Amino acid sequence: MYGFVRRAFAKSMGLDDADLARPIIGIAQTQSDLNNCNNNFRELAEYVKRGVWQAGGTPLEFPTISLGELFMRPTTMLYRNLMAMDTEEMIRAHPLDGVVLLGNCDKTTPAQMMGAASANVPAIMLTGGPHLSGRFRGESLGACSDCRRFWAEYRAGTIDEDAMRELEEGINRSDGHCTVMGTASTMAAMAEALGMSLPGSAAIPAPDARRLRMAEAVGRQVVETVRRGIRPSDVLTQRAFENAIRVMMALGGSTNAVIHLTAIAGRAGIQLPLDLFDRISSETPYITNLRPSGTFHMEQLYEAGGVPAVMKELARGGLLHLSEPTITGQTIGEQLERVPLLGVDASGGSGWCGPDRVVYPLEQPLGPQGGIAILRGNLAPDGAVIKQTAVSPHLRRHRGQAVVFSSTDDLAERIDDPLLDVTAESVLVLQNTGPRGAPGMPEAGGLPIPKKLLAQGVRDMLRISDARMSGTGYGAVVLHVAPEAAVGGPLGLVRSGDWIALDVAARSLRLEVADDELARRRAAWRPPASLRQSRGYARMYVEHVLQADGGADFDFLLASPSPSGRGLG
Repeated sequence: MYGFVRRAFAKSMGLDDADLARPIIGIAQTQSDLNNCNNNFRELAEYVKRGVWQAGGTPLEFPTISLGELFMRPTTMLYRNLMAMDTEEMIRAHPLDGVVLLGNCDKTTPAQMMGAASANVPAIMLTGGPHLSGRFRGESLGACSDCRRFWAEYRAGTIDEDAMRELEEGINRSDGHCTVMGTASTMAAMAEALGMSLPGSAAIPAPDARRLRMAEAVGRQVVETVRRGIRPSDVLTQRAFENAIRVMMALGGSTNAVIHLTAIAGRAGIQLPLDLFDRISSETPYITNLRPSGTFHMEQLYEAGGVPAVMKELARGGLLHLSEPTITGQTIGEQLERVPLLGVDASGGSGWCGPDRVVYPLEQPLGPQGGIAILRGNLAPDGAVIKQTAVSPHLRRHRGQAVVFSSTDDLAERIDDPLLDVTAESVLVLQNTGPRGAPGMPEAGGLPIPKKLLAQGVRDMLRISDARMSGTGYGAVVLHVAPEAAVGGPLGLVRSGDWIALDVAARSLRLEVADDELARRRAAWRPPASLRQSRGYARMYVEHVLQADGGADFDFLLASPSPSGRGLG
């Protein structure tokens, strides 16, 4: 009976018996007029369908939630887990043999991979690509790193409203995600490094016709992936995640990727402790000259060979697990065989590098360690992260007195107060902006420099919070402090005037307050009102979200640990 009804209704959609006998391929569509990053997906979906038809499958497009950074409030991170659930349940509830995941903006790509890992139906990730670099008075711009830079200059009074209006017209020239190595670029690269997307797909600019051809190739490949029976659990292994972390460090990728990779791994029953990220970072040179840590944008990375060029260099140094499988049926090593080596010579001469170099050789890296460092100490017992490649050198080891803000509202009210007791040596501390405290862990960690300090020429200072920061951000910003302030973490006990010491090289973050004084403060501490959510999704979120070091996923969505490290337990 059920098969008869299904076939009858499918035929009302114009499908015949031959269509229904083919592999049924779902296309998870996240196009939205409210999400500029994903605005090219109507066209991309049509090219995916072409590829599916060519390979002998039947494509069926379906919508899911779309999370766009610019317009959603309070933060897209609040809804990442909801989108992952939506993706998982839509895949699980429908008779799909395989699925193509169309994601691009920061949280859409990790949310889809989380959902696909849980559903465990053959899947391929297809991102929409970076937008075109902007232009301003002869300078190439990368949103949103330059959004922040020029806004700071405007607040400092060094540029006027006419310049800001000119910037608005050209800083973002097309569909697509931010063209710097922010979170969207990083997660697209992570999909490649994990083996969940086709090689070379991450860096193709959104308006480039080669992305349309890539979409068609994905359509063909997903049918083959279904026929081979390759599932996410075959690809998302412990070693695959180690490869992804390695690539992230070499790219100078977003701090947000620490949380997202941990969450995706958790769906596969794999644990990624923060110490693993730090160990791999200490072993991995930073070799990709991309903003916000470097000079260039994603367009230039694509021209330089894309993510495969970075992976090829890491493989040359023996830093990747080359035997890990991918959704194509080939191993990472087999895919990299087709990628040419960097133009290096045995003498190690200066020709290896230069002002126009995007991907550097391991022997002459931009930095001896990867982009991200993990900090620990009595202020962050369960860890905190910092993008060490984006920290001003004079702040990598710093000691200063805290200026504490209890919430984002408190920050907005006081940060530009001329009477604020703050100097360039101060440490700005923001509390109650973690997964539960905000709730949703917004990108509030890149606290603005007080206006009176901007006027004095200050452009970076030490900032600490349990929030996140946009991957396009930069500076001496300590993030993801765990446990967060709202659940009683030490960050919530900090008071203005306390001395705080940071030493990035030593991986240390310490609050210089005596234990007995901290005990007195803890006895008087009370949780913030934000933990008392009355209803709906926000209440479920606060009650079930994990801390940052656990990926900020929901506790009831984790898979059981897999003893083999190869997929769902």
